[in-house]
Amino acid sequence: MIRRRRLLMGGGVIVLALGALILTGVRQSVVYFVTPSELMAQDRPAGRAYRLGGMVVQGSLEQDLAAREQRFLLTDGKASIPVHHRGIPPDLFAEGRGAVVEGRLGADGTFQASLIMAKHSEDYRAPEGAAPGHEELLRTLRPDPSGVPR
Repeated sequence: MIRRRRLLMGGGVIVLALGALILTGVRQSVVYFVTPSELMAQDRPAGRAYRLGGMVVQGSLEQDLAAREQRFLLTDGKASIPVHHRGIPPDLFAEGRGAVVEGRLGADGTFQASLIMAKHSEDYRAPEGAAPGHEELLRTLRPDPSGVPR
């Protein structure tokens, strides 16, 4: 009887410990998506990870290619936040384009980004000077107005 009680108590302690570990891990891995104006309006707790989305302000991008550093302003039209990133940015990353950066807000108000994700248009456009004959291929794919198969 005593042995069974000890076994149940030990099992309960293990289950509680595992639950606490899982809960702590989930809380630390949650990343909130915010805009610059939302981030500036919040009470910014230190150490919390964010995904910050907006447009890269024209004329604000400073790159040090040797050090692989980028500094720029990210805006949502209402507020702007300075961003610092060390690493190689994606090919589509440029001024005047949308970007989502992931990282943490520093004590000085600069967002320290660990990752930059560049937004791109959802519209597909064939590259200029596409393979010769692509007009013919597109013509064959369009239905014939007379209804006769090609």
